[in-house]
Amino acid sequence: MADTQIIPVPLLNVEPPAGTPGPGSALLGTDIEADLRQQLLLTKVDSVLTWARRSSLWPAMFGLACCAIEMIATANARYDIARFGAEVFRASPRQADLMIVAGTVTWKMAPAVRRIYLQMADPKWVISMGSCSNIGGPFAHGYSTLPGVNNVVPVDVYVPGCPPRPESLLSGLMLLQDVMKEEGVSGARGRPEPDGDFSTMLPEGDPIRRELESLFPPYLSLNGEPRDPKTGALPHDTNYQSLSGAL
Repeated sequence: MADTQIIPVPLLNVEPPAGTPGPGSALLGTDIEADLRQQLLLTKVDSVLTWARRSSLWPAMFGLACCAIEMIATANARYDIARFGAEVFRASPRQADLMIVAGTVTWKMAPAVRRIYLQMADPKWVISMGSCSNIGGPFAHGYSTLPGVNNVVPVDVYVPGCPPRPESLLSGLMLLQDVMKEEGVSGARGRPEPDGDFSTMLPEGDPIRRELESLFPPYLSLNGEPRDPKTGALPHDTNYQSLSGAL
């Protein structure tokens, strides 16, 4: 940790009682002051918490297209994403704090991606992996593809390539760790947040547009009912009350 430093601790110069073995005697066998200098670490709590967060990221276990194959490859012995503490892919978004959007995001899939993001634990981060996720890739001007996942979730790091190799994803992960180190525990983010305005992309009354807009503030359902901002659940959902109370 950059903020960690080893500080010598001065000891009081107290004369030992007569007959007490000295520092060099066989009873002690070592210099106490030298031992303290080697074993004491002084740092800030913010630095420790930030180090713990960026060294124990839990990605959400989902993939969208061919980039997901490269993402899966980072977990094998050759690339070993466990070196960065990010090997624990969680099948539940409530246990994940990192979303790796690996592949093409179609309009039909966009609400699901947004809903998974809302259900992830805070604080959470997003890596956009591959050209399709970044800008739509070769399908950028097609009617079926979202022109960039940043339209539905805020992105912290973009990894270019079609598809990017596992080394590229690991580089993106290290860049994300640098971003987290700069952010600290204050939660201040430099990433832009999507505004939920799809009027220039989808026609009025489009069912996908209506569903996406319901997943942005003020989180109203298709019938105008208020959704839970953390889970996307509706009031008539049996889990709504318990989830709202837990979060």
